[in-house]
Amino acid sequence: MTRLILLGPPGAGKGTQAKRLASSLGVPQLSTGDMLRAEVAAGSPLGKKVKAVMDAGKLVSDDILIDLIGHRIDQPDCRKGFILDGFPRSLPQAEALDRMLADRKLKIDRVIEMAVQDDALVERITGRFTCAKCGAGYHDKFQRPKRDGVCDQCGGAQFTRRADDNEQAVRTRLAAYHAQTAPLLPYYRGRGVLATVDGMAAIDDVTRQMSRVVATVGAA
Repeated sequence: MTRLILLGPPGAGKGTQAKRLASSLGVPQLSTGDMLRAEVAAGSPLGKKVKAVMDAGKLVSDDILIDLIGHRIDQPDCRKGFILDGFPRSLPQAEALDRMLADRKLKIDRVIEMAVQDDALVERITGRFTCAKCGAGYHDKFQRPKRDGVCDQCGGAQFTRRADDNEQAVRTRLAAYHAQTAPLLPYYRGRGVLATVDGMAAIDDVTRQMSRVVATVGAA
């Protein structure tokens, strides 16, 4: 049984690595955004509560998020474990998550930090663009199409960039991460569950590093 949290700033590649780990371990990748949308679509009591908050233009509270995660991990597909991607984002959320898990006689096995350098991350994010037709991803420096202006996958000739993939917006997101989420590192280090991988390595190398970390769970 493996219960993981992936930590790292926006653009570190948490989503990509979470998908790979989820596939290799046979456990679900849990994203609070996906869970919120699923509950609203299902029209569950919790979903109706979430919809009312979102319709009012307010942020979903930590209490609701914890209830949401608790409801999700009670599902059969989480019996072997789960991977939390993008949660917790703050110390109060981490403490609330621990309490909720303790109520179920569960705990987080490993928290994997994807360590990256801010400047390198800014370069990585601001250079991203995608094919407008099929969504294939590219980068100005690291992954250009084989033929300039033509998508390798579908032959499309139109590309888009996220409006917030500019340097100012990225540095603002990084500042928020360092202020709100980075304090989780000593919290989890003190519990003996924190491991760090080099998030600036090639994608496959990061996956191998993470697999080695996960392999230590059963031996702990």
